[in-house]
Amino acid sequence: MIAGHLTTETNDAIRTRVKPLPPAMPTDRLERVEAWGMNRAVLSYVYRPSTIEGVREVFEIARTHGLVVGLRGAGRSYGDASLVAENICLDLTRMNRILQWNPTTGIIEVEPGVTVRQLWQHIIGDGWWPPVVSGTMFVSMGGAVGMNFHGKNNFAMGPIGDHVLEFDLLLPGGDLLTCSREQNEDLFRAAIGGFGMLGCFTRIVLRMKKVYSGLLSVHAFSTRNFADIIEQFETRRHTADYLVGWVDCFAKGDSLGRAIVHEARYLHEGADPQPAQTLRIENQELPDTILGVLPKSVMWRMMQPFSNNLGMKLINGAKYLQGSTLGNNKTERQSHAGFAFLLDYVPNWKWAYKPGALIQYQSFIPAETAEKCFSTQLNLCHEAGIISYLGVLKRHRKDEFLMTHSVDGYSLALDFPVNPGNRKRLWKLAASMNEAVLAAGGRFYFAKDSTLDSKTAQAYLGSRALDRFFALKQRCDPENLLQTDLARRLFGDRMQESAASVSETAA
Repeated sequence: MIAGHLTTETNDAIRTRVKPLPPAMPTDRLERVEAWGMNRAVLSYVYRPSTIEGVREVFEIARTHGLVVGLRGAGRSYGDASLVAENICLDLTRMNRILQWNPTTGIIEVEPGVTVRQLWQHIIGDGWWPPVVSGTMFVSMGGAVGMNFHGKNNFAMGPIGDHVLEFDLLLPGGDLLTCSREQNEDLFRAAIGGFGMLGCFTRIVLRMKKVYSGLLSVHAFSTRNFADIIEQFETRRHTADYLVGWVDCFAKGDSLGRAIVHEARYLHEGADPQPAQTLRIENQELPDTILGVLPKSVMWRMMQPFSNNLGMKLINGAKYLQGSTLGNNKTERQSHAGFAFLLDYVPNWKWAYKPGALIQYQSFIPAETAEKCFSTQLNLCHEAGIISYLGVLKRHRKDEFLMTHSVDGYSLALDFPVNPGNRKRLWKLAASMNEAVLAAGGRFYFAKDSTLDSKTAQAYLGSRALDRFFALKQRCDPENLLQTDLARRLFGDRMQESAASVSETAA
């Protein structure tokens, strides 16, 4: 060989050793993708297929370009559960068809992009309602099942997964599996609540709840503190259909955890004199104006001046005072949509936090330790000088799913403003509250999370559940193609170990 020149043989040898660079991705696919809480945003290559074959093509594109894929529904997770920076975002909103509906049995088949709003509007005229809904109707059903979402009736009806009969799951390798409690049972219990790491839902079959009126009977009453609200929930949960407590997180001392509670019941057959009217969509829709005059689309601007500690302290205090006097122990009838979707009353209410953002911190605590743990959390908030602007208490029951967040006990969801001045302190506060949650035997919920670390996540889930889950991950997604920023943040080491094991086996 002459110095400065390579023989053909040397060139061939180099080509076998050096892996060629993957082709460049199309820049017109790059989009800014934001967490719903506005606390994080990334650039991703976004694809919006409308068919199963289109989803397969996206997986192949990722494979060809050496990228990973994060699944995204309606984008209603508060944190990074559907974000995947500088990789492929598989947006499923165009797969939004209702495939079958049987108004006799209440069984419905939907694609993953169908929203809760589409669902209830399709079935309510036939006298049915979704058995479980979240506080907003704009969640996709793929996201709902992937996170196994819950509602104000979890103590009675469990999470949405309890009402899933079967689903089709498209694996990254291209196989389409039907999963149920009888078929691929282990995958059924792991993919529900599996935060999109095992495959992509393409068809979901659910059973709806029969209702005889478009109205609920809603009873409102006040409670003095955490001990009082938990006692009331324990007494009423055996007869109520829904229970939710709106906690004033600014209160201290003997009033720590004081709340206004809404208890709701379905109307029995015959109790509504005009069910055909109350079950009409137009009698469920939330109004577009306040008092028939002010457009609700501008309400967030009116809320913005109050989005600070003083303003929110005044609002929480006034709300509690009004509820504990004028509204205490009052019962009225309210539409299903009006009761369920409080977050949708003010469109884009989160914009009131701008130019900052928000996170929601939600913990699930066994009944016997809930009062102490929640009191500790709020006291930590007061010590840190970072108060939750909204607190929501719910009762829960255990479920059958592998990566469950639920307990036989309570959850407390806390909304916090985020800005450059408090971000570091807020994450430190969350870490302190995590310690209290783990000490109380509690759990967390990925759809709401922005602050957990891998040590905390793995501590509450336990090695047994994680070993089973990542064994399924290796079986369903051996190339580790499905990833999100949340999955990397909490389970990066586990996923890398799974991928490395596959590579060693292949070698």
